[in-house]
Amino acid sequence: MNKPATRTLPLFAAVIASLVLASCSSSVVRETSSSSSRTPQRIVSQPKYGATVKVQRGDTMYGVAFRNGIDFRDLAAWNGIGSPYTIYPGQSLRLYPSTGGSRPASASTTRPPATTTATGRPRPVSPATSVPARPVATSSAASPASSGFSWRWPADGAVIGRFASGDATKQGVDIAGSSGQAVRAASDGVVVYSGGGLVGYGELIIIKHSEAWLSAYGHNRKRLVNEGQNVKAGQQIAEMGRSGASRDMLHFEIRYNGKPVDPLLYLPKR
Repeated sequence: MNKPATRTLPLFAAVIASLVLASCSSSVVRETSSSSSRTPQRIVSQPKYGATVKVQRGDTMYGVAFRNGIDFRDLAAWNGIGSPYTIYPGQSLRLYPSTGGSRPASASTTRPPATTTATGRPRPVSPATSVPARPVATSSAASPASSGFSWRWPADGAVIGRFASGDATKQGVDIAGSSGQAVRAASDGVVVYSGGGLVGYGELIIIKHSEAWLSAYGHNRKRLVNEGQNVKAGQQIAEMGRSGASRDMLHFEIRYNGKPVDPLLYLPKR
């Protein structure tokens, strides 16, 4: 009476084995319909064709990109450097993609092909016409980009210097204060630069809030955070000072895709 039950054991084991094999073979990841949506393509930084920089001791990819107004992702891609974007003193970095050595032509010249008349004589060819390049919309005409998160003031005090688009000396706001006053992170992020190697900024801290958004805090007396450290909005990151400045103040910048934007468009009204 027990023989039928005995015969089913090998069959049951075979079924289990086939199920296990099937589950192993179906482990290929397939893109779902929800992942088919694409994020808007970001604007690539304006290359500086023919320009290179030599890495100095203390430089970081973020610092070099910040100093030259280029998105760190573009600078890394143009030089074939992947995460964590390690660079070395003496290394030469291009400020343009390797595929382009000169600026693209702004206009093209077209000439119609030569034709002949019925008598076989060449038909006169009209002079070449120049096709003007289409005008490119400037960022100043566009509405401010949304960061997707909230910002807070990095220090207490009156604004004594305002942002001016296109002015290399006014790429953020200056906030008056006293020596040793608390400088705080304007939003959550990770410190990607903490040092004094960028001329004109004194003791500087740069915080990365997302792939596209950075904030910078310059002229500090003392830096309280290190590179790679996570910080929270409102956390003290430095003491205000006058390093690289004529008075005690905080120079604060917000950068979107490597380009400075007006911080007053993002900070709360006060």
